[in-house]
Order: sequence, then C-alpha cells, then structure tokens
Amino acid sequence: MNQTERIVTEFVYCLLVSGGKMTTPVLYYLPPSPPCRSILLLAKMLGLDFELKIVNILEGEQLKPDFVAMNPQHCLPTMNDEGLVLWESRAILSYLVAAYGKSDELYPTDIRVRALVDQRLQFDLGTLYQRLTDYYVSTLREQQSTINILLFLLQFPTMFIGAPLDEGKRARLTEAVGWLNAILEGREFAAADHFTIADLTLLVTVSQLEAFGLELKPYKHVRSWLERCKEHMAPYDYEELNASKAVMLADMFKAKMNLAAST
Repeated sequence: MNQTERIVTEFVYCLLVSGGKMTTPVLYYLPPSPPCRSILLLAKMLGLDFELKIVNILEGEQLKPDFVAMNPQHCLPTMNDEGLVLWESRAILSYLVAAYGKSDELYPTDIRVRALVDQRLQFDLGTLYQRLTDYYVSTLREQQSTINILLFLLQFPTMFIGAPLDEGKRARLTEAVGWLNAILEGREFAAADHFTIADLTLLVTVSQLEAFGLELKPYKHVRSWLERCKEHMAPYDYEELNASKAVMLADMFKAKMNLAAST
C-alpha cells in the first residue's frame, strides 16, 4: 500500500467509526487533574484532537447553569461527543478506544482479558486512586462552604489550604500500593500481555504518588512496571501531559504544607 492509499484508507476508517461525521469531541478539563491527564494521554495515543475547554473551578465555572445542565455532577473531566456527554475518566477512556481506536489493543474485546482490564480500572477508581485522595485531601471535604466545595472538586484542597494530613490514612494507601504490587507480580503489564487503558489510568495514579514523594522502593514490581509504562508512553508527550503536571501538583502540595508548618 502506497502513501496515498494509506491516507485514503485511514480517512475512510475515520468516517466509518464516526458514523460519517468528522466533528471534534469537546473536553472540559483542568490540565493538572490526574483524571484529565489520562484522557489527554489516550487522545495522543489515538491521534484524536479534542476541542479543549479549561474550566476554572476556583471561579465556579463548573457551577454555571449551562455546565450543570450538561453534567449535573459538575465534575471534571467531562466530554461531549456530538451530544453524548460522559464524565468519569475511566468511562471516557473505554468509550474513546471503542469509538476511535484502530484496533482493540488498548481495550481488548476478548471477554476474559477485558474482564481483567475492567477489574483493574475499578481497582484504580475505587481503591488506589480513592485512597490517594483520602490521604492527600483534608477533612475539610466534609464542610459545605462554597470555597471548600470548589477546592474539593479539584480533589486536592490540602494543596491550597495547607490542612494537615491524616497519617492514619497513609497505611491504607500503602496497603493499596501493596495490592497493586501483588497484581503485577509475574506480569509485564497490569491486565494483558501489552499496554492497555488499565495501565494508563494506573500509571497516572502511581506517577502522582511518586511525585508526592510516596516511597515506592518496597514495591519492586510496581517500580519495574512504572518504568516500563513511562517508556511506552514517552512518544505520546508523557512528560508534557502527565509527568510535569504531576510535579506541578506535588510542588503546590509541598509549598502549602511548608507554609502551614511555619505558621
């Protein structure tokens, strides 16, 4: 197949998977947000261009009537693809691969492999990432003032207000990292014999833990897997889209904690 035939073939494929429409999906997001970062990385892998719209939650843009009408939970990321509105980053990941992927490699159709991918996605959502936020998010999430709601929506209010960490939650976080370490024993990747969206979402979570300074030395399988995933994602602007933003959040966190300690 020559270059012209390849271009035409790819164009026809894009028409078919998009139902003949070539509109651009809209992504409402914040660049430092870990869930948003996973979507941006996948889009780079798929060669998918979003119409990107940054939502300034500190100014309450996510509470404006038009945004709430689109997403009653007013959370980020939110995607609108020709009227199909999705939030929850892992649901968006699954959809994007099914709608725009050129193969099922990132989200295999083999039912047993997909079951493992789905389990890992749920493990990240309900256990690992949840415990990350439980540890690094202050107990002010329970308060209902407007500013605290806005800060909690960003998921890391501790970084803005310098609230003390609940060290009692650290053990639960390290327990979850230990479970991931056990999952990865004897595996190159989290769910299949190749990189999938399960690795992608876990990579964003673990890289954020690494940037926060959580000690990963006891988890040799996690460390090996992490380096493998970073190498795999390097051609997809990993440093710009994920690593630098993880450091940005970590720097904000450390600055606020140092400020709190000095007052």
